[in-house]
Amino acid sequence: MRLGFGKRGANMPGDDCFERPLFGGAISTTFPLRFQDVSNIREVPDHQEVLADPGRDESLIFELLELKRDIEDDRSAVWFLQDLATEQNAEGSMVLEHSGTAEEEGLQYRDIPAIVTTAVGQMAVSKERQGREAQNTIRVYLANLRLKEVATDVLITAYEPVFINPLSVSAQTVGAGPAMPATQSGCLPMAEVFKIAVSSFKVQDWNVFGAGT
Repeated sequence: MRLGFGKRGANMPGDDCFERPLFGGAISTTFPLRFQDVSNIREVPDHQEVLADPGRDESLIFELLELKRDIEDDRSAVWFLQDLATEQNAEGSMVLEHSGTAEEEGLQYRDIPAIVTTAVGQMAVSKERQGREAQNTIRVYLANLRLKEVATDVLITAYEPVFINPLSVSAQTVGAGPAMPATQSGCLPMAEVFKIAVSSFKVQDWNVFGAGT
């Protein structure tokens, strides 16, 4: 895919990016090896792939959802971002930026390209059913790839901590207070991880959406 996202920093020492299979190999994309499959630790729904770096409390989620036909293309990423905030009982949710729509010629089914929008937001959420008193401030990067010919909304969501609450379970592994910048840890910034994951997203087998060949 070509969304104007370069692979800048992809060869940063200690944070190499490799193409990884998702959904049984039906989909592939590229992201750093430090993100590990959460399904090895806990159950993950079949329509999701969840990758996490517990050392930085960052995560990357891929979801295949039924197409929401009533949502306009140009506001779909913002809609999904706001829906996510509601679902997670977030406080102080705000949209920091969002893109217009773009047709992605490199991702198409029966000559119909995907329509891509992105949004970035910030919100306060708690982890593992902790209460509001333990909320962390996080930045959320969200891309919506609309595959209308197979009636699917693909969501790619990246979570990056901004401030860790001392009462949060996250404080036990990454410490409380402002999150350490990724570059200080020798890691790609989450904004770059997100861009690479979106720009390299490929469908290897369209049957994953129930589509015929």
